[in-house]
Amino acid sequence: MLVQRSSSQHLGRCRIYRGRSPWSRQFTTPDLVEKPYYVTSPIFYVNAGHLYTLVLTDVFKRFHVLKGRKAILCTGTDEHGMKIQQAAQKAGQDIRAFCDENYRSFELLVKRADIRYDHFIRTSEPDHRFAVQHFWLMLQERGYIYTSKHEGWYSVSDETFYPSSGIHLALDPSTGRKFMASQETGKEVEWTAEVNYHFRLSSLRDRLLQFYADHPDFVQPSTRMQDVVQHVTAGLSDLSISRPKERLSWGIPVPDDPSQTIYVWLDALINYLTKANYPFQIPGREHAAGWPADVHVIGKDIVRFHCIYWPAFLLALDLPLPNQIMTHAHWTLGHEKMSKSTGNAVNPFFALDRFGSDTMRFYLIRDGGMKDDRDYDNSYIIDRYKTLQGSLGNLVTRVIRGKGWNVRRAVEQGRFDQSPGGEQHLKILKNLPMVVDASMAQLQPGSALGDILEVVNQTNQYMQHASPWSLGARTDEHGRPKASMPLDLGRLDPIIFACAESIRICAILLQPVMPGRMKHVLDLLGVSEGRRMIRDATVGGDREYGIPMVDVGEGRRGVVFPPLTSEF
Repeated sequence: MLVQRSSSQHLGRCRIYRGRSPWSRQFTTPDLVEKPYYVTSPIFYVNAGHLYTLVLTDVFKRFHVLKGRKAILCTGTDEHGMKIQQAAQKAGQDIRAFCDENYRSFELLVKRADIRYDHFIRTSEPDHRFAVQHFWLMLQERGYIYTSKHEGWYSVSDETFYPSSGIHLALDPSTGRKFMASQETGKEVEWTAEVNYHFRLSSLRDRLLQFYADHPDFVQPSTRMQDVVQHVTAGLSDLSISRPKERLSWGIPVPDDPSQTIYVWLDALINYLTKANYPFQIPGREHAAGWPADVHVIGKDIVRFHCIYWPAFLLALDLPLPNQIMTHAHWTLGHEKMSKSTGNAVNPFFALDRFGSDTMRFYLIRDGGMKDDRDYDNSYIIDRYKTLQGSLGNLVTRVIRGKGWNVRRAVEQGRFDQSPGGEQHLKILKNLPMVVDASMAQLQPGSALGDILEVVNQTNQYMQHASPWSLGARTDEHGRPKASMPLDLGRLDPIIFACAESIRICAILLQPVMPGRMKHVLDLLGVSEGRRMIRDATVGGDREYGIPMVDVGEGRRGVVFPPLTSEF
């Protein structure tokens, strides 16, 4: 039975904190601990689309670590809701066992993709349950929760209600079955009428619009920010935030009302706070665990939940909002939306096994869309890989294995080519770290990657034009120098130094995207582990490298980007 109780009646079950949140107070002194960079992915199932989201978050985290800042990546699995409940029943499994299996699969994906997360949350964990129930009680104490009968079209797959205006009659072409579906997602809906708890979302319309006006870059890209503002401006209805237990038993119960289960999206969104130590903030260390998030990375299909509902929940409690929300487009297969239910999907494990984690990470960042969907195809991955072989791979091999020069000697001399071509190349190389940093600050890792690859291509062109092999010692068929061809070190070493510096700086900047391959490149150059930060990515910033730390190999052995085993 639904009841309204004062918050004091809940103290026996879930302790609450009176007054304003520690996060919302105005401090006269700065935090005692610098706030870490905090980036999050949604909590979800396992598929290739989610692999893209994870790689984006990992690239952002790694980049900030390279800048010398502590960074936190939070990811995990959403283990509550009717979708999970029904999926477990369909599989004939106990719900907990079903969640454990999904967790293991997701954890394996994260490891295979070389995702360096700091927090892996499972919403069935006790600390998250406490955070969610505390959050609920605070909303209730402030008068944002009330009971009412709710009627509407509910999608189990999307875990949300849709208005009648957002529903249409759909047809399953494979069976001829007609059903009501969401116009937004195409998922089936069912008419539901029930009495449950509601959140006064409508009362926060003006505060949301003011926040959007004050923070015009809150949602990226800007086109989705415009969509969000338009949606909120048109008006907001109050939000159903619980389900009767007889319909949804697998979830977090409403405090002191076991007949109701907390709405899965309210439950799921709070995970970002749970791992930021909510509600336990120590004075002077409120931001030590990362909140507010620097960026939430999400797919465009969950914009409404993250860019309208989530800010509204936080505003209701006067909690800090995330700095930005990056919304990316989707991947299609055969130009059709990926769907596990229809079989039109990519198994991320197969892709990682075939191409390796660095190649997949490169492809996803290089080709992934922010505004528009992108089509996934193995042939595209192969093309991008061949481009890497011919550009960066070729450059590294030519410089490291060159027999007519000595990289270490060139680095020790530290002289840059003073020719017009050399001076132009020096200017481009000096600007590269700033250009990359600007793109990353704008949440455009694909642009940053393109900027780095352009410098790689320009370096190849520069080296080809400078022709250092014509200045170095010529060798006979036995590799012995020909005495008749003396070295021109005054011209040779500056060219090699310019090329080596290009490789070193580009490899440092590429580490967030291809950590494994770039480690190998830096090892080949002999760059020490302690000199691989962004601050080291300056021309002449490291004069100690030049002696390989690993076998440079010969032929195909030891190359940075070896041939693929199959091109089909």
